[in-house]
Amino acid sequence: MLLLGIETSCDDTATAVVRDGRDVLSSVATNQDEFHAKYGGIVPEIASRRHVALLSAAVEDALDRAGASFATIDGIAVTAGPGLIGSLVVGVASAKALAFALRKPLYAINHLHGHVFAPFLDRAETPPYPFLVLLVSGGHSQLVAVESATEMTVLGRTHDDAAGEAYDKTARLLGLPYPGGPQLDRLARDGNPTAYAFPRHRPADGSLDLSFSGLKTSVRYFLESDAGRDADPADVAASFQAAVVDVLMARVDAAFSRARYNAVAVSGGVAANSRLQAAVHDWSSRNNVPVFIPPPKYCTDNAAMIAAAAFYQGSATFADAMTLSADANLPF
Repeated sequence: MLLLGIETSCDDTATAVVRDGRDVLSSVATNQDEFHAKYGGIVPEIASRRHVALLSAAVEDALDRAGASFATIDGIAVTAGPGLIGSLVVGVASAKALAFALRKPLYAINHLHGHVFAPFLDRAETPPYPFLVLLVSGGHSQLVAVESATEMTVLGRTHDDAAGEAYDKTARLLGLPYPGGPQLDRLARDGNPTAYAFPRHRPADGSLDLSFSGLKTSVRYFLESDAGRDADPADVAASFQAAVVDVLMARVDAAFSRARYNAVAVSGGVAANSRLQAAVHDWSSRNNVPVFIPPPKYCTDNAAMIAAAAFYQGSATFADAMTLSADANLPF
């Protein structure tokens, strides 16, 4: 099965052609960093207008790179939510028009489900069910138990800032350019992760939920203090990053203490973080549990994961090309 994927939930205009949910024949993504950098974050109106300008060409590019055509694809998969409503509408409207004109099946995909299937891309071995997903991105941080392609349970989620959001805000406090998360990761490699004891969130009720706003605030107060003004930014970055990773791995460990999973997968933009990857691989070796992490290009938002989700979830995601609507708050 050959599926065309379209992903416009935020500021990346992404398209892809994927065969049988695994083989990525093409994956095209155009980021908008240069348009948002001067604002220090994503401006929704700019994002949606850039999608309008780029999406048609991105679809043609994905088909050309894959050696495919509108006649040879078997269906169209599109992110229906959650995300920025203006951005979502552009992708959904385009996918609906294509599906209607071509008389092809239309698959409405939850963006977060797409991240669940990102570890399936471009690899012979895929995570065996049931497996645990640590989904960490700029907008979402949660632990998901995946029993099957269509049976998933959120075990814990963030109460405030997502991990990626905390990275970006802390990077801004350190004066790093946008997007800040990758910049902070690079800076932290030259720092001492034990230099400063920033707080780790520990839920009192024993839940698997997450919180990072207190950590971010602690870093801000420290940088405003006399000691913080003379602190090495690399040490601050490394200490902050150590706190985030400690919290995430504590939740993974707790989830495995309550139920047995055949594997752990990490997805979302923060999955590309070097310290988190090292921690997950170390945990995997100590616990003899296989780990699945997508290549960096599939950690961030991409259309290949949307096409993969459509393949594995199948008819459960069928949508009507006349009535499908984008949903900025689409629940998991």
